[in-house]
Amino acid sequence: MAQNEKILANVLEIFRHNPKKQYQVEQIERMLRRDRLGNFSDLVKALSFLEQEKKIITDGNGHYQLAQENIVVEGMFKANSKGFGFVKVEDEETDDIFIAKDYTAYAVDGDEVRVKITAGGNPWNGKGPEGQVHEIISRGVSSLVGEFHPLTDEQTKVSHFVGYVLSTNKKLANYRVYVGENGLCPQKGDMVKVSISNYPDKDNPDSMVGVVTKIIGNKNLPGVDIMAIVSAHDVKTEWAQDALDQSNAIPDHVLPEEMADREDIREQPAVTIDGDDSKDFDDAVVLWQLPNGNYHLGVHIADVAHYVKENSPLDKEAFTRGNSTYLVDRVIPMLPFRLSNGICSLNEGVDRLVLSCDMEITPEGERVNYRIHPSVMRSHGRMTYNNVNKVLDPNNEEPLEEKYVKLAPMLKEMAELHNALYQKRHQRGAIDFEEPEAKIIVNDQGKPTDIVLHNRGTAEKMIESFMLMANETVAEDFYKKHVPFLYRVHETPDGERIKSFFEFCSAFGLNITADPNHVKPIDLQKVVAKTTGTPEEAVVQMMMLRSLKQAHYSEEPLGHFGLAAKFYTHFTSPIRRYSDLMVHRMIHAYSEEGTDKKVQDHFANSLPEVADQTSTQERVSIDTERETNDLKMTEYMADQVGEHFDAVVSSVTSFGMFIQLPNTVEGLIHISNLTDDFYSFNEKSMTLTGRGTHKQYHVGMPIKVTLTNANVEQHQLDFEIYDPNAPKKEHNNRGNNNRRRGNRGFRNDHGHRGATNGRNNFHKNGNHPHFSKYKH
Repeated sequence: MAQNEKILANVLEIFRHNPKKQYQVEQIERMLRRDRLGNFSDLVKALSFLEQEKKIITDGNGHYQLAQENIVVEGMFKANSKGFGFVKVEDEETDDIFIAKDYTAYAVDGDEVRVKITAGGNPWNGKGPEGQVHEIISRGVSSLVGEFHPLTDEQTKVSHFVGYVLSTNKKLANYRVYVGENGLCPQKGDMVKVSISNYPDKDNPDSMVGVVTKIIGNKNLPGVDIMAIVSAHDVKTEWAQDALDQSNAIPDHVLPEEMADREDIREQPAVTIDGDDSKDFDDAVVLWQLPNGNYHLGVHIADVAHYVKENSPLDKEAFTRGNSTYLVDRVIPMLPFRLSNGICSLNEGVDRLVLSCDMEITPEGERVNYRIHPSVMRSHGRMTYNNVNKVLDPNNEEPLEEKYVKLAPMLKEMAELHNALYQKRHQRGAIDFEEPEAKIIVNDQGKPTDIVLHNRGTAEKMIESFMLMANETVAEDFYKKHVPFLYRVHETPDGERIKSFFEFCSAFGLNITADPNHVKPIDLQKVVAKTTGTPEEAVVQMMMLRSLKQAHYSEEPLGHFGLAAKFYTHFTSPIRRYSDLMVHRMIHAYSEEGTDKKVQDHFANSLPEVADQTSTQERVSIDTERETNDLKMTEYMADQVGEHFDAVVSSVTSFGMFIQLPNTVEGLIHISNLTDDFYSFNEKSMTLTGRGTHKQYHVGMPIKVTLTNANVEQHQLDFEIYDPNAPKKEHNNRGNNNRRRGNRGFRNDHGHRGATNGRNNFHKNGNHPHFSKYKH
């Protein structure tokens, strides 16, 4: 190999190994000199040649970086309603690739595609790479939900199609999906589900062909809007007949023979404490002081695994669903109501089978002993958070039911123990987020009438503390037994994300000395503590949540970062989460059948699939829940177009900013509606700054806004900055469908019900959706 070719190869190799790094000439020269590969003039020639060959790019000021042109990558196609799209590549090294309308190869949103990069990204002007779709590897959309539009008899004669469906999903709404006579026959205005058989191509770029597989109902009937969303997310609502038969064959009371080999704890004054409208009670708690001054805390959980045996029809149904889905006006349960509200629910005054986690805890919150065993219990009170909070409020003068008066001393001791447990968690670094929860009130027609904010009181936090303790205890016990087990994990966040978060904090004058690559929960907890009670509190918490990973299920004990817990599982909600049912099943098996190789191998083989399915279905439920909330919130705001509101900037993007009203409703002020100046976006500080006025908008900033559009179909609210001097406009409330719209803003999962039935903060639901950056 000639000398200059060798230098070329070595120089290119430096770039290839760090595709995102920008090098200065001096750095490359030092590397070449170290390996005795050539002198400065050889290097300059090599750089010039590589630039000519478009192997590297430069900013013209001595900075060089690898060009990404002509490489082929795979990723997911994200469509825009205007016809162009972006391809999101799995590896962190490649930015999203812009695909112009003519080069999408008729890919549909969600398709997995192979792309050739035709122009590499340019880090010096912020332009991302561009490319062309070469091949569609697999389809992301196999079915969709939309409104049916019939064709005339004449059109049907010619085309053999009876009508077409327009999707409710904005990214698919440009396609007509033609349906033939071989499926169900819907009426005009029906919401239907369609299975797609033919996708867009050269001859039919704007249409697909499918078969109607489900008629949800006329779009104007109450509840059809929610069921359309449920159907679009493939949340299962029908029961297989064999599962219903199994459910109906289960006795509706505990049989005497079922109590054998169980501890009888029916005399213990265990109670359930839940929301006012809860109907499925998984967990009961009891507390008393021991002679040695420690507390006995009993957490008793419905023994669903006793009734739902592995591989039975009910088990297969529960596995498919993964969890119950809690929507604005209904629950789609994981188990039939006969079980979830009946024999498995710890209803007041009746015998129920439970798995007990009895713990001895010091007044300082140190667990010194525990026992996990099957029991039979009887709830001494169906209590509500509201009433328990009244018991714990020294200023409450409202008379309370006898059961509350009788058990008040125990409830007050529970609050004391909770304080100790909370302090203990806090000391080790658990990150606590406090935010009000929004509950949408709907009438019997499904129309939203109010949005009520609820702040969690001591009762809610107390039950949470006890559930956390039980979950940690069970996880640690089975970890120490060295047997296969299912854990709830929340991994340490990515160093780059935390670095960006720390940079964001420094813009607020928060000086953080922690190492982003070895961040500990306590480091982030300190940031929360520094901002408590300040105007920045909400925004810093929101940005922190965005930088954390998503909690999920795993057969590996990877720890729980947000809780600063080494071992954590989900044991306390088997009526509404399959993960907890699986944990119960393992507790029974290891206790009754032993921990020999056969039993361990059985679980080791099935756990990866269970972890994957439960994590996936949790996301499905959360997305379904978020979409139904967005729908009802938009509907609630639709008759307030033209009204003015106080708001806070919840996110800033290159195309505008998302704002949040005090009732948690979110909407967008598009950059085209910031008409007083030309605004430029700074991604690092997440700000929009006016070039002429230097006016700046940043996350957390309070502003006054006017609602200009409410598009209920697209769940889209548009606002503009309130101008008291502006002439009154005629507003429409259909919304503007044609312009680009990005992420619907960020909403914390831990402020939602989803799959958590009121026990809903981030420790139990544990999800932080990664906020998409819309750079392009």
